[in-house]
Order: sequence, then C-alpha cells, then structure tokens
Amino acid sequence: MTNPFKAAFRFLTRPATMGIVGGAGVIIGVVGFVGFHSALEMTTTTEFCVSCHSMADNNFEEYKKTVHYKNPSGVRAGCPDCHVPKSGLELYEAKLMAAKDLWSELAGTIDTREKFTHERLRMAQTVWDTMKANDSAQCRTCHSFDAMDFEHQKPKAVKMKQAAIDGGTCIDCHKGIAHELPDMSSGYKSIFATLSGAAKDNQSADILYALTSAKLYAAKPADDAGKGDGSILPMTQVTVLERDGDWIKIGIEGWMQEGMERVLVKEMGRRLFLATLSADMAKGADVKEIQNDAETGLNWMEGTLTAWARIDTFTADRDGIVGYGDEMYNAACGTCHSAPGPDHFLANQWAGILKDMKANTSLSVEEVRFLQSYLQLHAKDMPKDSPDA
Repeated sequence: MTNPFKAAFRFLTRPATMGIVGGAGVIIGVVGFVGFHSALEMTTTTEFCVSCHSMADNNFEEYKKTVHYKNPSGVRAGCPDCHVPKSGLELYEAKLMAAKDLWSELAGTIDTREKFTHERLRMAQTVWDTMKANDSAQCRTCHSFDAMDFEHQKPKAVKMKQAAIDGGTCIDCHKGIAHELPDMSSGYKSIFATLSGAAKDNQSADILYALTSAKLYAAKPADDAGKGDGSILPMTQVTVLERDGDWIKIGIEGWMQEGMERVLVKEMGRRLFLATLSADMAKGADVKEIQNDAETGLNWMEGTLTAWARIDTFTADRDGIVGYGDEMYNAACGTCHSAPGPDHFLANQWAGILKDMKANTSLSVEEVRFLQSYLQLHAKDMPKDSPDA
C-alpha cells in the first residue's frame, strides 16, 4: 500500500509542481502586498477620517475654519498630515491603535455633541502627549526652523524660535491650531469636586490641607456668619488639635515679619502667605525669639497660630491636592506656551509672574490664589523636604 505522505511529498517536490507553487506564492504575496498598501493608503485620507459622522460633525467643521484648511498659499494639511506618521513602524503602530477609534465609533462613545465635548479633553491630551513625546514629528514634515524666514514673521512668532532652543516643541504653543481647544478647566475642576466631596471625611487625620481660602476664628463660633478673625490661604498645612462637629481647632506654623505680624508666611523672607490675621488674633500667636534674615536685614519671628475653622475647608489627601495644582497649572499655563516646572522660579518671583499673567487665564480669583500657593510651595528656593511641598 502506497504511503500517502510519501506520495504527496514526491508530488510537491517535482520541478513543475514547485514552479507552480512558487509562482502562486509570488502572485499571492504581490497581491497581498499591493492590497495591504492600497488599503493603507485608502484609510490614510481626510475623506476616510470624516466618513465617521463623529468626526464629520465635530472636528471637520472646526478644521475647515483654520489656516490648515484654507490659506493664501493654497497649501492644505489634511487629517493624516497631523495624525498619521508618514512611514516606518510608527505608521503601522498608528494604524493598529486606530482600531480603538473604530470601536469607539461603533460603541457610540462620542456619537453626540454632548458626549464629544465631555471626552474632548481626554482625547486632546492623548494627542498632545504623543506629539510632545515625538517632538512634534508630524508638524516637522511640513515646517522646518531652518527654512523659516524670521525677518518676515511677526515678533511673537520669532520668540518661538527661542522656545525651541530652550527645549520646547511645536505642540507646546499650538494646541488649538487646527481644532477648538477643549474646556481646559474640566480636568482640575473634576479633581476639586472629588476632593471637596471627601472633605467631610477628615475625622481621623491629624494633618490637613486647606482646599480654599476660608475664615479663621479665635474661638469656635455658633455658626460661620461672622466675618471671622482672619483667613487661611489655599494649600496651607495645619495640625488638628481638637474636633467639635463641623469645626476643628487647628495649629498653623509659620513666620511673622517684625512690624507686619498680621501676615503668617511659610518661610522667612518668602511672600508665601499661609494666613492673614486680625490684630487681636496676631497678638494671640505663640512666637519664638526674633531672628534676623541676613539676606534682607529684616527681623522675623517663628510662631504657631491656633484658630478654629470649618472641617470641610480642608482635605487630608496631600497627593490629591498636589495633583489638583498640577492639573490647574498645566491647563491654565500650558495652553499658550510651554509651562516651566514650578521649581524654575523663586517663590517671590512666582508671586509677580502670577500677578502679570492671571489676566491671560480664565481662572477665578480663588483659583489664582490656589495656583500661586501651589507654585510657591514647589519653587526653586523652597525646602524640598517640607511635608506640604
């Protein structure tokens, strides 16, 4: 009886058969290669991108109003020019990752304007992070610093050259160049809502942090209708001394400048306010002997202030409140330019910078206070081993 495996082997190893199989393999390979790249090219077009109504109804309409769509030179950058690498492994990786976009379209993740708006910051941040990581590679396929004529650019644009020299990249300053910016406040406001919601659970922690500015009282009041005897500033660290219902008795450690005892600051010589006090409350602070600041020649007293405040003014979540500051800083100051690290400036410098720049943001007065405290606490000249830094 003939062995079927040997018969098959003899058939496949005949020259004629091997030629047919080899030829068929080449044809299949060529057809597969051409078909694959044809599909790749077909799905790498603006027309394909906007075939999904989520993109057509949202991003595309915004894009048509920008300089990337219509401009004096007639050069148009489409969706793939900004969102798809030109070649190499990065191209194939981007195509594989795009599968999640198709799934989101089918699942209806952003199939309404409301859903799109809700997810917009998350989606935008993903793109920005990618472009930051690859040094805005897609931008550089069309734009080159070496080819720019800086003499014919506006002064503001010329400054961007220095930003690049300092380590910045295109996306740092051009986040809204092709689409409307998302609501940048949604991220940090969500964090604040979470922290505020958990603030009433501060019944066991000994160390708390002020979420917002709030009234301080020399003695526990019957309610908080009075004007108070002072105010605590955001991010100020306190030690809980006593609890009574919605109220806590706290201790705040800081420094008072001689002759200006109504202001408690974090460090001697720094304008990082922890609390502002009435004259009577200032007199009640427990202060140590006077020390002279060699840098300024001013006299300072280290002391501890004892006061009452509402418990829901605070949070025990140190990482959460720092994360709130991180998110607010990046949202408010990282939209128009690359935001330097908080330790880039001195604490007193940050006070002046925030005063000059606050008009360029949409931050409320209270949010500006919080941001200033956050930046000053993490400034270049602040102790890095401080528990609230």
